Amino acid sequence: MKSARHIVIVLVTAPEPRVARKIAKAVLKARLAACVNILPRIKSHYWWKGKLESGAEVLMIIKTTRAKLAALESKVLDEHPYDTPEVISFSLSSSNAKYLKWLMDSVRQGALSQRAEAC
Repeated sequence: MKSARHIVIVLVTAPEPRVARKIAKAVLKARLAACVNILPRIKSHYWWKGKLESGAEVLMIIKTTRAKLAALESKVLDEHPYDTPEVISFSLSSSNAKYLKWLMDSVRQGALSQRAEAC
């Protein structure tokens, strides 16, 4: 395992898969992320405007670099339909070296030659 202190995992919820795919495409085309996993059919329970609410959502797990995080958040906020979208990030502590290289190369312009089997 190699240090991954430059890597950030970002969690974003969306109201439906179509919206999640739109956001994923936007951040990937802008090279702000190396990979976006979309997990369908989650049930969120939360406080909103003083009331307990719940609803069906999808969860995006976005892999990016610390250097791209601010631009990624801005792009998500621009593309997201919610008034207050969830954009939560946390640092990765370690990963295998080959995956880290792929991730770092993927968010750089022109790094189209490398592919990961799964992100």
